[in-house]
Amino acid sequence: MIELDRLDQKIIDALQREGRLPMTELAQRIGLTTSPCTERVKRLEREGVITGYQARVAPEALGRGLLVFVELTLSSKSAQTFEAVRQALLLEPRVIECHLISGSFDYLVKVRLTAMREYRELLGHILRQIPVPAQSNSYVVMEEIKENGVLPVAV
Repeated sequence: MIELDRLDQKIIDALQREGRLPMTELAQRIGLTTSPCTERVKRLEREGVITGYQARVAPEALGRGLLVFVELTLSSKSAQTFEAVRQALLLEPRVIECHLISGSFDYLVKVRLTAMREYRELLGHILRQIPVPAQSNSYVVMEEIKENGVLPVAV
């Protein structure tokens, strides 16, 4: 585990909220000069603490206002089956998150789509990629209450 001091935590918190923050402004906010602040950010990137930067886009602007969570339960489990499912879901661009879960089902999949018709097609496609029979339960999101992707940092 990587040791993060208070300044590292402040940097992480600020960049999670504003990834395009100029280094001079970031340095000012956390109480450093620009050069040491830049070095800290580069170290956090190098060590894999900061894994990337991306724009948050309104799904509706891309016609992808339908958010669906899918539970997948496999009829049998093996290393090969899990790897086949993993590869199939990694290759599907409409899957924006996928998690192997412990509990009453095996996978929790999050998809962003244009319409229910696309969901029916996608679910069929996913189920055909899985090498064993699978059961699915779907949850269509009616309202998104909170989704910001910011992790709490002890600052």
